[in-house]
Amino acid sequence: MELRFLGRETTGGQSPTLYATDQDSFVVQGWIVTDAKILAMLDLAEDETLVEVYAQLMTHLAKDGLGGAVTHEVYPIVHVRENGRYILRGKRVTDAKALARMSIPDHETAIEIPKGVMAELVKGN
Repeated sequence: MELRFLGRETTGGQSPTLYATDQDSFVVQGWIVTDAKILAMLDLAEDETLVEVYAQLMTHLAKDGLGGAVTHEVYPIVHVRENGRYILRGKRVTDAKALARMSIPDHETAIEIPKGVMAELVKGN
């Protein structure tokens, strides 16, 4: 999987990051979700996981031709925290080439989300 960097929202060394792929999808790097209440609400497949990111990260979708603001809080957003951060659901990235290109600290992980699914977030932009 080839990655093209779209943007990062960094605060204090934390690095939620958004990439476009050559497979008509996006890779979202964010914080690992460990909140038991949120995890209990979902029935994740074995190859799925959750990431938490700043809502502003989604503005970088515009660099790949999608609208620059989320207008619909629908799947892959599965929860919006009180602080406005999004919790996103997607397939865990396991592609060795992609992972080697990314810098992922132990408290973060990455998911892949099809472009058509992400487009639903910005529909109407």
